[in-house]
Amino acid sequence: MPLRAVLFDMDGVIVDTEPLHRKAYFRTFDDLKIEVSEEFYATFTGASTKRVCNALIEKFGLQESPEEIAEIKRRYFKHCFDHDADFDLLPGVRKLIEHYFEHGIRLVLASSASMTTIDWVFERFGLGDFFIGKISGADLRESKPHPEIFEKAAEIATEPKENCLVIEDSTNGILAAHRARIFCAAYRSPHSKGQDYALANIIVDDFADLEVGKLERFFG
Repeated sequence: MPLRAVLFDMDGVIVDTEPLHRKAYFRTFDDLKIEVSEEFYATFTGASTKRVCNALIEKFGLQESPEEIAEIKRRYFKHCFDHDADFDLLPGVRKLIEHYFEHGIRLVLASSASMTTIDWVFERFGLGDFFIGKISGADLRESKPHPEIFEKAAEIATEPKENCLVIEDSTNGILAAHRARIFCAAYRSPHSKGQDYALANIIVDDFADLEVGKLERFFG
């Protein structure tokens, strides 16, 4: 089956917002007067803000609502987003996006980030013309590693799952793609530490390895 659609994760694949999220989350933890270990924080990778907020409430017995915690974190994140001079697209990803677009591949953004954050990224880097759709896990009933987000992304692409490729960098995202039964390429992002790539179909360190010609052995 030929490759017809690519379903992109955003954080750790298109942009590295993790340093921004980290700063925002730890400032939020300070406001909430809680101490979050590095081990516990690592479990948040690839998860929606809503899921993280619920996990914090459960673990620390917080009185704040998920919405209240999310608003604190969002405010800190937006400040970092607007003022961090080093924030940019990951090396090689724009070229890959343009390559797929030129080959008529249908692109869908499937991210656990809020739609607000997705829109900020698309506006800042001019990505809107390349993608036929975008979906936020924050708007869904289930979060990665549940397969719902990629199942819906394939529907937006209007292509059979066999013609789709997921590009992910996190344990939760790779598991979501696996459960959706969609071919998954794990991008070994230098920014996403401690992630498990065991269930990915292929692992790459360079986006050039995901160009159409190099995927022909998987998508005939």
